[in-house]
Amino acid sequence: MNRRMKAGALAVITFAACAAPQTSAQASTNFDLRKKVINLSGIMSVNDLHSYVTRGEFAEMLVKASEYKNTVGSKSSVSVFSDVKKDHEYAQYVRVAVQNQWMSGYLGGVFRPDQYITLQEAAKGALALLGYTNEDFQGDQTGGRMAKFEYLDLKDEIGLSSDEPMTKTDCINMFYNLLRAEPKSGSGIYGTVLGCELTSDGEINPLAMADVTLQGPKLISHSRSLSSAVPFSLDDAQGYLNGSPYSGRELERISGSEYMVIYYNSSSKTIWAYTPNDSDESDRCVDRGEITHIYYMASDVMTPTAIELDDEVTYQLDSSEMQFAFSIYGTVEVGDIVTLIYTKSGGTSKDSDDDDVTRTVLDYIFED
Repeated sequence: MNRRMKAGALAVITFAACAAPQTSAQASTNFDLRKKVINLSGIMSVNDLHSYVTRGEFAEMLVKASEYKNTVGSKSSVSVFSDVKKDHEYAQYVRVAVQNQWMSGYLGGVFRPDQYITLQEAAKGALALLGYTNEDFQGDQTGGRMAKFEYLDLKDEIGLSSDEPMTKTDCINMFYNLLRAEPKSGSGIYGTVLGCELTSDGEINPLAMADVTLQGPKLISHSRSLSSAVPFSLDDAQGYLNGSPYSGRELERISGSEYMVIYYNSSSKTIWAYTPNDSDESDRCVDRGEITHIYYMASDVMTPTAIELDDEVTYQLDSSEMQFAFSIYGTVEVGDIVTLIYTKSGGTSKDSDDDDVTRTVLDYIFED
């Protein structure tokens, strides 16, 4: 139900939910956007931003940033290198990265998957995804690649020399720059491979990505566990509860004590969860109860403008989709139990007598 609204609404939620402190407001906004785009793309997890990235991890990132993203299985049938056996966690990704010449091994038939990736090695992989090959860099291959890497702004926000190891923060910046870059073929931006598009100011638009990647809302209660509601392991999940970061298992424990509404992204294994709240601290609020009244304007008895639950709180219906859902043509009527996802403006609490408080329904879950 209401997929366009919920996708757009949750994309807005994620901007605040994933904020990370930076040295300036402008830098913070810029990196928050980059982190959110990479998170939604599924290229990499965005936790532990200061940890160094291994060559095995980077091979996985390259594959997930490519057209092979959905074709690589979890197991490999061959051992490509003596130190990357077929049952190695990165075996499939290393095989694809090497076969496509995005990365290469070392003398002696080893790949060194646990060695940290350097900027010059990462630059080779990024340029290869854009369509550049060895033939494009005659003479000094490393110097030519680094010059092209900087010319294409792939090094933007990365303050490393070519032989220094990269952190996850560096990789977030590099892959974001890659998504905005023009391929060697000169056709649009590379990010179209992952469904990206640019905003008017030349940034990747996370709203467009969220439109096709977010799922929900789903109600988690005593009759339905969190682990059964998402198609990935909670051990691998990262989450946010009413805007604050939590692990997947922490969310599971909380969901066992009170009902919870969730949205999730399968690629990034991220869960956005909301428990009953009417707080200014959360971008979205949740309430649950029986519909006692549906209000209409005197001049239009077919279009509802607000509903009231049994807690005597009124919620506005501003969008045509919500108005239709609660109209005589929709599926919800007085006496039904619903869970509302809404925004709140003015006032400070659900018990406030402030007449300026406005609660506007963004989405709902109908309980049969």
